[in-house]
Amino acid sequence: MSADLAWISAAITAARPQAVGALLRYFRDLDTAEEAFQDACLRALKNWPANGPPRDPAAWLIMVGRNAALDGVRKRSRNTELPSEEVLSDLGDQEERAAERIDAGDYRDDVLRLLFICCHPDLPATQQIALALRIVSGLSVKQIARAFLVSEAAMEQRITRAKREVAGGEVAFETPGAVQRSERLAAVAAMLYLVFNEGYSAGDNPERAQLCDEAIRLTRLLLRLFQTEPEIMGLLALMLIQHARTPARFDAEGQVVLLDDQDRGLWDRKRINEGLALIDKAMRHRRPGAYQVQAAIAALHARAAAPADTDWPQIDALYASLERLTPSPVVTLNRAVAVSKVRGPEAALEMIAPLEDRLAGYFHFHGLKGALNLELGRHAEARAAFDRAIALANTAAEAAHIRQHLDRLMADHPAPATGAR
Repeated sequence: MSADLAWISAAITAARPQAVGALLRYFRDLDTAEEAFQDACLRALKNWPANGPPRDPAAWLIMVGRNAALDGVRKRSRNTELPSEEVLSDLGDQEERAAERIDAGDYRDDVLRLLFICCHPDLPATQQIALALRIVSGLSVKQIARAFLVSEAAMEQRITRAKREVAGGEVAFETPGAVQRSERLAAVAAMLYLVFNEGYSAGDNPERAQLCDEAIRLTRLLLRLFQTEPEIMGLLALMLIQHARTPARFDAEGQVVLLDDQDRGLWDRKRINEGLALIDKAMRHRRPGAYQVQAAIAALHARAAAPADTDWPQIDALYASLERLTPSPVVTLNRAVAVSKVRGPEAALEMIAPLEDRLAGYFHFHGLKGALNLELGRHAEARAAFDRAIALANTAAEAAHIRQHLDRLMADHPAPATGAR
């Protein structure tokens, strides 16, 4: 990529949420706003290399996109003659006036409205994620389809259905009120964490793994809108600390490396330090929430120089707090790992036994059950649990990791022969 295209691409990417959000406010239609933004981007590619960067790229894109869309309407209605390309491109003082008029408050409302629409309560989570990646992030349908391992046609249909659902619903385009902001902020945060987890669980799919970076970028944007909201600080801290471990999570063959076996020298200390600072700042607000607690757990792992230094009693206590905030069998399952370190594998098995019916189809339940039984020397039970985990694996890396346990188990403790003696 040339130097010109590199800075233009970066400027357009950074300006996209504000520009699309403002165009959506003008035209109250996602397709029109998106098309207007694309027209503005084409003009930017033509004009910016020659004229230099505008004072405010977002304001420039909003004005040009709005003019282009309005001109399209006029052309179709044949009411007025189109202005020349020179008139459309020579914004001059108009750009400066727009930059002054579109202040941080306007950006906040426009971006927030855009995020709220992508998290429309009538949309299933899969459509919320796809719509946000397409509209807010600007990823192509092809990129999103590759990340989710579906065809372009299927992803196009998913995004089209989401837009149709939004268009058919009664979406408020006025400035969101304080009550609505509070109610919908949790939905936006949850959608962003879903995007992150889609990337974090990607295994050997590098395109899907890039979703982690995109989720972090959008969460930074959300934090700029809500600079004193501790849960958004906690969410960003959680993402940063988890993503910091990515270089050590898989070996050269793409096999999963468990936390205790990871080379902590490969962890991204810059991300970790930023995450630690954020969670410390969030906790000073004394308004605990689920993301803050999860980030605090991740922070304890990040602060441990070696696995033996991990403060497992404190992690157990934090998971107990998380169980009270957001009761869930998965939270209890995660707590059982800490309990096994503090009180032993037998106590952990007792804790997860009541979860079996609800987590019968969950890969990690059977993987943990197998590991705990293996630690207790219950080889038949461990083998059965590992077999079930392999059947439920979501990725090849997960299956290969469990297969390693099984292979070692079979080598050390072969299954008893069956049939006549």
